[in-house]
Amino acid sequence: MTRKVGIILGSNRPTRIGGDIAEWVKASMKHDGLELDIIDLAKINLPFLDEPEIPAMGNYQQEHTKKWSKLIRQYDGIVLLFPQYNWGYPAVIKNALDYLYEEWQHKPVSIMVYGGHGGFQGLIAMKLVTQGLKMYNMAVNPGLAISKEMFDENHEFIDIDKSFAPIKPEVKMVSDEFINLFSTFK
Repeated sequence: MTRKVGIILGSNRPTRIGGDIAEWVKASMKHDGLELDIIDLAKINLPFLDEPEIPAMGNYQQEHTKKWSKLIRQYDGIVLLFPQYNWGYPAVIKNALDYLYEEWQHKPVSIMVYGGHGGFQGLIAMKLVTQGLKMYNMAVNPGLAISKEMFDENHEFIDIDKSFAPIKPEVKMVSDEFINLFSTFK
């Protein structure tokens, strides 16, 4: 049985590099047992949380919340992919997580943070959030270190495969961990 994993791209900056990274992560995670989708929060475009009740009540009033809930319910697992901002995470990804509650519970999640320092502090901050949402924090959470040498004068990757080659085996391990978890908890 093929299981669905959503790769949530948690950046909405107009000049972001996250789209290229998300495509690379998706290609690197390719596995016969997984259907991988990129969920781009810039395209989802949720307003700041505007539900009258707390998400834990599940009494959604806004159409955009109902659509977001329906989308997330389709997935058996989640990868949170985002840039590290000031030792943390972007507001757009926190907002998207805050909209829902029950939909996140018990879903396995791998956190992949990219940044000039590899994103370790963003990973720590996000693990507290996912733990609060009762998600299952997976053991493999690759940090994607970026440096100015990876980019051309237009701030585009010169060769993304070469840039992230050292981390590719760890990204592939995320797929293997999902498969192992899904076979254990049918």
